[in-house]
Amino acid sequence: MNEHIIVLLLAGLASFLVTFFLTPIYIRFIKAVGIVGVDVHKKNKAKIAELGGLCVVSGFLAGLFLYITIQTFVYNTITKPNLIDILAVISTILIVTFIGFLDCLTSLMKLREGKSKLEKFKRVGLRKVISFLLPFPAAVPLIAVKAGVDVMSVPLFGDVSFGLIYPLLLVPIAIVGASNATNMLAGFNGMESGMGFVVFITLGIFSLAKGRFLAAMLSFTFAFALLAFLKYNRYPAKIFPGDLNYVIGAMIACVAIVGNIEKFAIICFLPWFVEFFLKLRSKFKAENFGILQADGTLKTPYKKSYSLTHVVMKLGKFKEWQISGIMILLEIVVCALALTFSLGLL
Repeated sequence: MNEHIIVLLLAGLASFLVTFFLTPIYIRFIKAVGIVGVDVHKKNKAKIAELGGLCVVSGFLAGLFLYITIQTFVYNTITKPNLIDILAVISTILIVTFIGFLDCLTSLMKLREGKSKLEKFKRVGLRKVISFLLPFPAAVPLIAVKAGVDVMSVPLFGDVSFGLIYPLLLVPIAIVGASNATNMLAGFNGMESGMGFVVFITLGIFSLAKGRFLAAMLSFTFAFALLAFLKYNRYPAKIFPGDLNYVIGAMIACVAIVGNIEKFAIICFLPWFVEFFLKLRSKFKAENFGILQADGTLKTPYKKSYSLTHVVMKLGKFKEWQISGIMILLEIVVCALALTFSLGLL
């Protein structure tokens, strides 16, 4: 077996195992210190452990460190540019994790003043403008190492060299935009981690097919951490992703930049683009959540659809786990079509 594939599998396995065994320990700890959120889609409004992103990031780092160790001391094949890119990605993800952690902790400080069925459980966090701009510093490591390639293929124009515009403008926009977008489409057991798993598996497959091994390694390692986390985040959730919502988007941007697969990543990201424009209709004030009905199904609290989850709720009577499943299925379809057309499988 190719040594690259062996290392990739070992890194993915380490990522999965660390996340899988760390998460239940972390759940007990985080509940003991009182960092919990209300599961608004359950009749008993259960208190669920928050800030699950730390478990995924811990597993991801374990996988990356194993990869670096094997490539450095066993195969001695890691190159300095690749190592620099990996360390830049680690720095970016840790900064985003800290930002998400801060936002989630702040949101647990007090209740919103609203009295509606949703607002009385929704916590007040940082102001939206502040939380939107916070991920900007996370782009600095990628900017500093000039990660990615500044030549991109633009429809109608062909290959275009963006020069300094790429690291100084496009990279920060990608990190900030992607991290905020994935944070918008959230709030259902298993949905964020499930959709994220699909995206990273797809990015990994595409990267391997294109010979971008570093991007593939980053994608698969993060995907397996999400898969382990999904065990505890799926319906009925024992832990909420919290800060992970920011990290998923930032990681997608990192893989796209490092692997020079921006166009493909944008296609896979389409559901979040749609979510952005739906949220824009409400000036980013609407919530994704539904109102729990007597039969266990969820009903949208708005006449108009301000989220993809609202669109699903209006299609029929669905329970929370069904809505999450439909959203994950949507992402599978999008990613399958992206792979099919990008790799010329038809």
